[in-house]
Amino acid sequence: MGSFALAANVPESPLTIDALLTLMAALRDPETGCPWDLAQTHASIAPYAVEEAHEVVDAIERDDAADLRDELGDLLLQVVFHARIAEEAGRFTFSDVVDAIVAKMVRRHPHVFAPDGGPVPAGSSLRDPAAVERQWAAIKAAERAGRPTRDPGPLDGIARALPALSRAEKLSARAATYGFDWSDSADVVAKVREETDEVADAMLNGTPADVIEEVGDLLFSVANLARHLGIDPEYSLRLGNTKFERRFTAMAARLTADGNTLGDASLDTMEAAWTAVKRAEKR
Repeated sequence: MGSFALAANVPESPLTIDALLTLMAALRDPETGCPWDLAQTHASIAPYAVEEAHEVVDAIERDDAADLRDELGDLLLQVVFHARIAEEAGRFTFSDVVDAIVAKMVRRHPHVFAPDGGPVPAGSSLRDPAAVERQWAAIKAAERAGRPTRDPGPLDGIARALPALSRAEKLSARAATYGFDWSDSADVVAKVREETDEVADAMLNGTPADVIEEVGDLLFSVANLARHLGIDPEYSLRLGNTKFERRFTAMAARLTADGNTLGDASLDTMEAAWTAVKRAEKR
């Protein structure tokens, strides 16, 4: 990176976002750039943004500061990449991206910033996080209603590319703003039980398509329950995945220590080892 920075007349220290913008311009240079980078479009690199975002979350969960630094850089690269493609097409620039997010954050924080961007006088701002969240949601709703493109649907603006559990939580949260919601968590638990019974019925009496549909309803209800409990369902499932991975790996190690192999052990033997792992964790 040092030699590149010198060649591109970017200061060696400290590097700023200008260094990354210059690097991306070089990669996309029609004459001397990288053939792979030149071939990319918004659509072709879109999956990488999702992947890099997940890797950021993974580094946070592992509390790995060095990895988090690197993964944030990878995610930032995706932003710069998309902005460069848009700039070449005459649509917008990276500066436009920055201007838009700064304006949005000022607009959605009237308890911190005055309309001109300056600070709100002391003592006049909200201090309750729940009130701030309600204000944020109201401002977002007003922004959606004010868009001139078409009459917005009540659930517009919730990205379809989100992980399904996260999107389910956001869909139900949006519906709740219109009053379409259960009164308390106990009602949602009852709904989860109802959906579980409907899965069992579909397994006995329905078609494979019926089972798929009912399992989807069950998962949607579980996402609703997580929302009512103040839990991010995607994060909760990630923790569940991590716990299963840890326990399964420990179970395999226990089988090996007892002279068994994972591939040859009976289900009863694996269940016994699994139970032993769980008991050891609880102790």
